[in-house]
Amino acid sequence: MRRRDPHGRSGVAAGCAVITVSDTRGAADDRSGDVLCAALERGGHRVVARAWVRDEPAAIRRAARAALRRRGVQAVILTGGTGVAPRDVTPDALAPLIERPLPGFGELFRALSYREVGSAAWLSRAGAGVARGRLLVMLPGSPAAVKLAAQRLLVPELAHVVTLLARA
Repeated sequence: MRRRDPHGRSGVAAGCAVITVSDTRGAADDRSGDVLCAALERGGHRVVARAWVRDEPAAIRRAARAALRRRGVQAVILTGGTGVAPRDVTPDALAPLIERPLPGFGELFRALSYREVGSAAWLSRAGAGVARGRLLVMLPGSPAAVKLAAQRLLVPELAHVVTLLARA
């Protein structure tokens, strides 16, 4: 399906897989995942898969690999596990899957986050990259951080990046 993004470019409505990384959250109480799914759908994209996984590197990698293999998925977006606590292992778990890092995503997220949370913004390891020709995004687990990233960074450019990646 074609859609027009907020910048006037036409692009493809992305099929998205949303994965929540948490030792304590599940389908019944996943506010961050709910915020992310709502933002994606408001932006004209489809959530075609949703999963919950514990903060374990092997489990995170398995869930991401499964989402990357799924037909109709152009973007895999994870929420949770991007901080500096010992159990925050999402970026480390997914590093082997990323073929091309997109450092600007994390840089811009931390710059925007700084305006809201001050110096604590540099503690985030939010990031993005290309894995198996698809967009892979790692967001914090905070609903406010997910809302910020989704509304200001991810949704405005998702159709554009999916279109660019489809050209390969």
